[in-house]
Amino acid sequence: MTDPLLTEIKDRILTITFNRPEKKNAITQAMYGAAAAAINDANTNADVRAIIFTGAGSAFTAGNDLLDFQAQSGGRQDGEMPVHQFLRSLITAEKPLVAAVNGFGVGVGFTMLLHCDFVYMAEDAWISAPFVDLALVPEAASSKLLPARVGQLRAAEIVMLGKRVTAAEALEMGLATSVVAADELRDTAQKTALQLASKAPASLAQSKALMRGDKDELFAQMVLENECFGKQLQSPEVAEAITAFLEKRAPVFA
Repeated sequence: MTDPLLTEIKDRILTITFNRPEKKNAITQAMYGAAAAAINDANTNADVRAIIFTGAGSAFTAGNDLLDFQAQSGGRQDGEMPVHQFLRSLITAEKPLVAAVNGFGVGVGFTMLLHCDFVYMAEDAWISAPFVDLALVPEAASSKLLPARVGQLRAAEIVMLGKRVTAAEALEMGLATSVVAADELRDTAQKTALQLASKAPASLAQSKALMRGDKDELFAQMVLENECFGKQLQSPEVAEAITAFLEKRAPVFA
């Protein structure tokens, strides 16, 4: 059985690949846990100088595997769900994070990019945060980071209306470092990661931490989001949204 999350360390670069192409790389709790462990281990691994995120097949990631998420929402690891471990690991990551976005990034496939230091998108790629469309709320501290990055009005379009953001729009908004041809995406991310791997590691880590700012503020926002997300996950609104999604129809909210 193919591992749904692949990790490889080569040339001082840790590559994390979402590997469920038949499901558009929808992320399960097990995948979140494995990704969090890999990022946390990299913090103390001198053989890792940079981390690349990418997706197998035609998509970066479709976001949460909704059925798995609902089924596992009561489970905990050390008192914390794997998805929350993963989101925390993005904030505490000491090594530079590089994203190579192919196809599309939805939900966490969008919000995790706000924690990356370099985001490369294929020309035909797009990202979206359709949390409200699923009767949910933003996560990964994106309710704080996104308005700060693109402005309140644009953030409202993306979150409240579920606007899809094309690669060109992401570049213009400051959500992408650059846009490249699809067949050059992996090489572009790899080239940047190799450059980072050649830099002074302590200087790089400190520079990243200084630019990231106060981690506690991000953690506090994430806790607030998680509380709202958890309540909504058990709500009739989410049940209807997921049922409608699976039945390929528009949801009807009371």
